Amino acid sequence: MTASTKAIDRHAAAHDASHYLLVPAEVARPGTAQEVAELLVSARDRGLPVTFRSGGTSLSGQGVTAGVLADTRHAFRTADVLDGGARVRVQPGMTVRQVNARLARHGRKLGPDPASEIACTIGGVVANNSSGMACGIEKNTYRTLESLVVVLPSGTVLDTSLADADERLRAAEPELHAGLLALRDRVRADPASVATVERFFAMKNTMGYGINAFLDFDSAVDILTHLIVGSEGTLGFVAEAVFRTVTLHPAATTALAVFATLREATAALPAIVATGAATVELMDSTSLRLAARADDAPTELRELTIDDHAAFLIEFHGPDAQAAEAARADAAPVFDALPLSLPLRFTTDAAERAALWHIRKGLYTTVAEARAPGTTALLEDVVVPVPTLLDACAGLRDLFAAHGYEDSVIFGHAKDGNIHFMLSERLGEPSGVDRYRAFTDDMVELILGLGGSLKAEHGTGRIMAPFVRRQYGDELYAVMQEVKRLFDPHGILNPGVLLSDDPDSYLRDLKTAPPVEDEVDRCVECGYCEPACPSRDLTLTPRQRIVLRRELRAAQLAGDEALAAELRDDYEYAGVQTCAVDGMCQTACPVNINTGDLVRLLRGESASRVAAGAWDAAAAAWGPVSRGGGVALTVADALPAPLVRAATDVGRALLGADTVPRYDAGLPRGGTRRSPRTAAEPQAVFFAACIGTMFGAEGGGMGSTAAFLALCERAGVEVTVPDGISSMCCGTPWKSKGFHDGNERMSERVLPALLAASRGGELPVVCDAASCTEGLEALRDAAVKAGGDYSRLRFVDSVDFAATALLPGLDVVDELPSLVLHPTCSTQRLGVDGALRRVAEAVAADVTVPIDAGCCAFAGDRGLLHPELTASATEREAAEVGVLAAEAAAAGTVTAYASANRTCELGLSRATGQRYRHILEVVEEATRPRPAAPAGRPSTR
Repeated sequence: MTASTKAIDRHAAAHDASHYLLVPAEVARPGTAQEVAELLVSARDRGLPVTFRSGGTSLSGQGVTAGVLADTRHAFRTADVLDGGARVRVQPGMTVRQVNARLARHGRKLGPDPASEIACTIGGVVANNSSGMACGIEKNTYRTLESLVVVLPSGTVLDTSLADADERLRAAEPELHAGLLALRDRVRADPASVATVERFFAMKNTMGYGINAFLDFDSAVDILTHLIVGSEGTLGFVAEAVFRTVTLHPAATTALAVFATLREATAALPAIVATGAATVELMDSTSLRLAARADDAPTELRELTIDDHAAFLIEFHGPDAQAAEAARADAAPVFDALPLSLPLRFTTDAAERAALWHIRKGLYTTVAEARAPGTTALLEDVVVPVPTLLDACAGLRDLFAAHGYEDSVIFGHAKDGNIHFMLSERLGEPSGVDRYRAFTDDMVELILGLGGSLKAEHGTGRIMAPFVRRQYGDELYAVMQEVKRLFDPHGILNPGVLLSDDPDSYLRDLKTAPPVEDEVDRCVECGYCEPACPSRDLTLTPRQRIVLRRELRAAQLAGDEALAAELRDDYEYAGVQTCAVDGMCQTACPVNINTGDLVRLLRGESASRVAAGAWDAAAAAWGPVSRGGGVALTVADALPAPLVRAATDVGRALLGADTVPRYDAGLPRGGTRRSPRTAAEPQAVFFAACIGTMFGAEGGGMGSTAAFLALCERAGVEVTVPDGISSMCCGTPWKSKGFHDGNERMSERVLPALLAASRGGELPVVCDAASCTEGLEALRDAAVKAGGDYSRLRFVDSVDFAATALLPGLDVVDELPSLVLHPTCSTQRLGVDGALRRVAEAVAADVTVPIDAGCCAFAGDRGLLHPELTASATEREAAEVGVLAAEAAAAGTVTAYASANRTCELGLSRATGQRYRHILEVVEEATRPRPAAPAGRPSTR
């Protein structure tokens, strides 16, 4: 177990998705259940509280502490599929999406389906009793959890799956065992308590402890297991959980049902729910007005004059398209009778469905992005009996108006009576806090008056802890207090969360968001970006890069120069130099932030004039410079590797690790010079990436440039290569380092040449390195934004071009038995992962994309400057590839390894020990005509 009291670690970990901020005294990283037990005992002896954190997506303040923050995200990341997918054993550091990816191969999934599945972890799912859009209360965590391994505050580790688990609990924790049985009898003996529990837990309800366990289970160990669910880290640590899974229904048909009024919508809800629709998502009139602004909103919605309208996003699921459509058809009479403002049209088209879901899921983005600088976005949820949904929505809208919360939206899971609302507030100002207090008081009165619960999905946390007694009454509140005392008599686990006798505790430790840089001020600190970040296990995540800038600004405003200086010094390596600037964070960010933009800005600000001048000079003479790099690698390849490595290490020591790359024996020889090419009737312009000049092909192969040209010739497709190609580059090396002048110089050289070569944009420009294709698009977009006339330029990655223009003219001669494919960050951002797979499947019988495939973080020269970054980013994928390679070896089959970018191939080859090549090289070999056999002798190939 590691632990840190460094300022950068403590302040980076202080932030989660909630609007609370507490800076931990220490950040610990236990790796086993036993280490957690030792941590709890140590913290108790030191008088320090402990809070567990993994994904950090919790919205109610249950993941922050001023004591010890136990970060379990970096360990506890295994999942074992059991019984053919019927069950799964999983550790708390795995995200829901990662677990579902493993279950999908068996046609199964987890029951809980939270919208934050990309980032929320199993630890959080259990701790918050997560549900979601489709699972209701029938398939939530409480209902589908079978057993768990829990570490109790005393240090006792209990596996509740064991046949004698109850006896083990009695022996290890006799007071807890007896106390749970006594509380069971106490609740059951009080008819009022039974009625209250049954009423609240018939709905989605995460307010207080899950005391329905006292009614649902008899044995102490079963009661304990289900009290842990939804306990928000206040009763113990879940080191492992076994879930019963549910059937995966991958097919869906979706429609948006728009009503003239909220009253008409809620009146129609019972009939819609009765059709068996998997999801029925409510959006109020403000939601629809905001959604109609989106470019991909349906034309009918954009043209509708929205007054008091409301809508349901309705979806039917099925094991296949036919089953989903049959379910929809059965419900048709119900929908035909609805008083709709717009025609109802169900669709199975993936793009159209994505656009409809963007209406619903984009609400968070729209409101969060539109909030004023310095304000905090608050996303809350409540639940009411479905017949009172209209009164709840209308009441909330009245409260928004009364308290001056403009553009606040209401949306949610209508069939469950579970609604979310979002507002923005200035929590750093007393007037903002007072307004928030007054609104909360009125909201509590409204929801409880309607028979609802103040928390449905997000957990009680700090935000509703003072209101638990008010919701349940004195008797059941006393039961909950006794639950806490029995489990945690010293009160070391997450104090202040879930239960609080201080009526104002929810107004303490509120987080403010001082503006820092335009690139990142929109950040709501949700953490969705973190699983996609290649530096997440080495230094910082995108969220942490942003919040540390805020922490630095706050320290400066407070006059704490010592803290500011320490954060600034440590941030250079952790925040700036080990960022891959790959943009993957943007693909997951709900407010569309690319943290790489911030890092590029900081790199440009911190770079010396000498370095900037040198790179500008390199841009001016890029042909000789790129060829010189290739020659240097060829020379180095001929020398003893230790000698070359020692020389680069000396250079790194003298000039800095962020200036001089480190050589290793795995680097290839230099590549070949790029040359222009003419064609009589070209179908495309070929922009051969300069990376092929610097780095030769893996294992003496032909390289992507030669492979592409060979495939074009074989498929009868003519391409032209522009004059001056040897001195051209996509500009990424300068952009990633923040060197604007060099990037601008390259833009002025490349874009006019490509515009001319493409006949004014008539021909597409094809590039054979995915990152360079993306770089060319960025170069064009920046020039267009600056007023340049380059919007007609069309850039196509070679993989996409191969899938559409080359494969139809190729014959596969030698099909591969299997191929392991690495999609790159650029293929994902370009949207060509599908094309990459289609090309691979055209030449291989079996294509596997590792579940843990992600950005390799080689990122141009990052893998040479900081090889530890690539090693960390590829560790889990490399382990999976190792298993695949061993299985192939045992079966005696040949497996190829491919990607779509030369530096990614270098990174993966280094990490796995396998020979990764560009997919076009693999296709070229598979479609290469066999040599003619000598006369009278048959070919044996």
